[in-house]
Amino acid sequence: MIVKRYPSDKIRNVAVVGHGGVGKTSLVEAMLFAAKAVDRLGRVEDGTTTTDFDPEEIRRKITVNAALAPLEWRDWKANLIDTPGYPDFIGEVVGALRVVEAALVAVDATAGPEVQTDKVWALAGKERLCRMVVVSRMDRENAAFLQVVEALTERFGRQVVPVQWPIGAAASFSGVIDLVAMAGHGASGPIALQSIAAEVTTAATAARDRLVEAVAESDDKLTEIYLEKGELEPEALVAGLRAGVRAGKLTPVLCGAAPKGIGVAALLDALTYLLPSPAEREPMAAHNAKGVETTLAPTEGGTLAAQVFKTMADPYVGKLSYLRVFSGTLKSDSQVWNGNKGKAERIGQLFFLRGKHQEPAPEIGAGDIGAVAKLAETSTGDTLTDKDRAVILPPVEFPKPAMALAIEPKSKADEDKLGAALTRLVEEDHTLHVQRDSEMKQTVLSGMGESHLEIVADRLKRKFGVEVALSVPRVPYRETVRAHARVQGKYKRQTGGRGQYGDCWIEMDPKPHGEGYEFVDKIFGGAIPRNFIPAVEKGIKEAMEEGVIAGYPVVDIRITLVDGSYHDVDSSEMAFKIAGSMAFKKAMQEARPVMLEPIMDVAVQVPEEQMGDIIGDLNSKRARIQGMEPGSDATSIVRAQVPMGEMLRYASDLRSITGGRGTFEIQFSHYDEVPAHIAERVTAEARKQKEAVEAH
Repeated sequence: MIVKRYPSDKIRNVAVVGHGGVGKTSLVEAMLFAAKAVDRLGRVEDGTTTTDFDPEEIRRKITVNAALAPLEWRDWKANLIDTPGYPDFIGEVVGALRVVEAALVAVDATAGPEVQTDKVWALAGKERLCRMVVVSRMDRENAAFLQVVEALTERFGRQVVPVQWPIGAAASFSGVIDLVAMAGHGASGPIALQSIAAEVTTAATAARDRLVEAVAESDDKLTEIYLEKGELEPEALVAGLRAGVRAGKLTPVLCGAAPKGIGVAALLDALTYLLPSPAEREPMAAHNAKGVETTLAPTEGGTLAAQVFKTMADPYVGKLSYLRVFSGTLKSDSQVWNGNKGKAERIGQLFFLRGKHQEPAPEIGAGDIGAVAKLAETSTGDTLTDKDRAVILPPVEFPKPAMALAIEPKSKADEDKLGAALTRLVEEDHTLHVQRDSEMKQTVLSGMGESHLEIVADRLKRKFGVEVALSVPRVPYRETVRAHARVQGKYKRQTGGRGQYGDCWIEMDPKPHGEGYEFVDKIFGGAIPRNFIPAVEKGIKEAMEEGVIAGYPVVDIRITLVDGSYHDVDSSEMAFKIAGSMAFKKAMQEARPVMLEPIMDVAVQVPEEQMGDIIGDLNSKRARIQGMEPGSDATSIVRAQVPMGEMLRYASDLRSITGGRGTFEIQFSHYDEVPAHIAERVTAEARKQKEAVEAH
């Protein structure tokens, strides 16, 4: 492991991002192996890679967590962050991109840019990061480097330019040609250009001409030199390429085959000489304790500013906080200030992490990334700083959850542990939300998708010994009435000695949507003594909690208490409360009761060519289309009002229809009447559920 202290200009922080299944983890493993950071080459298929160490990652053979993979290459240190490629875990990518200077975008040589390529490209742009592309899996059948480059150029612009050219493809892929130096590199060392097929060198020469032209176009001075001489000197080409990449004007494209080690050393060289160091990053925007904006330069002697970008919850070790030091120096066994919480925080032993392996570090300097265990006050996004010079870095903006499921413990013992375990997991994952729905008597777990929530359930069992069941949340239906009713509620019981007597007449009327409940007292002449009238209303309110159709709360009604009678001895508050409840239930039956369902405002953003499919699907969900408007990047936004009951699994539906390209936002709008056939189904389900509870 790395214990040597590196100055910020010798550090490269790079997030490896891309679509799921393009070989990011294998690429990181190959770079670690090439740099001799690991002594054997792990395989995803065998569950032996450095960065996929979580049991769920090993079992599913996908990356779920962002993982650190530092290595030393020549005179530099590179902090690689292997990130998930599946949309359910996009929050891990968002956190990683906050703490790096560059994104290495992996693209499959057989598939080209895919859905998640677009998303990580946009996220990197939002953080104003440099981008570099590596076309991975060049040894696979149907690998097509040129077609991938053309697809990237079409999608992201002429800034995308190859700096390498493959020697062969698929089974014949044997190395790469560095277009800057026009030198060949294979898995075991240099390859003489003379030994490479003529058609490959011809294509590489043409690609180099395009590279020189692109570098010249990125800078006015270089344009003048290029127009005058028709070429750029090697030093000017390298300097111009580096400047263009750092300015975001150029995106270099490389290629390789990670398991065979082809192109890996050249990729590491490119990471270190093309991508910027923390010292070259623009000063980080922040604000002080009084809210005044300031900037932070990445100097080791400056104000301490370290941001936690990821938290791992462990029932034995406690919290492990991953952090990046943007300014100053963070030292082991020290005390710092949590700027967000306004509380002191004790720093114990600092670590450098490589996957799950920890190496104690005396300190972490500006520009570097490490971890610390057992922080008491700090959570993801918080800034650790100096109390007397406190600064706060901008928060990490994690995406909002897209799907919710009800979570239920399988036993009483699990019930006692569930709350604390969920709290720990929400600390770890800021795309995860937990809410207790007291009305539906459910705990609702919200996340980015079904796989995300299933993995949370697996973690609860594995890490905290809590077994849970996930199910579709119950919809909070309501009941109301559409007609007038006048009824009597009379409760009379004689059991020997003092009896029970309560008698009331009420009128029930519907009120407009959203106007709630109203109780009107029109008792005259003492038909019901004043001290019993609150009991009548209490009985009515309690009965309203469980309507007469399917047991849902009753809303938007007016109850008028108009008459009644009492007994001097037998009348009591309890008797009148029961009489009020009886009257209410009777009135509900006679006042044409109906069910109401929550209607949601939904905004769906999709590529324009998929608008028809989306509108058709929404119409099948009883949607009312409100309108359409143009979105960003050749997308359109459909706005609609849709019943909540039809939207419970919409995240999965939308992903299926759009291949993951669609996004949506949803919020409550109002309640509306449920169609009769839906009400019948809901009523039958409610009856069945009630019978099951009673039987249990």
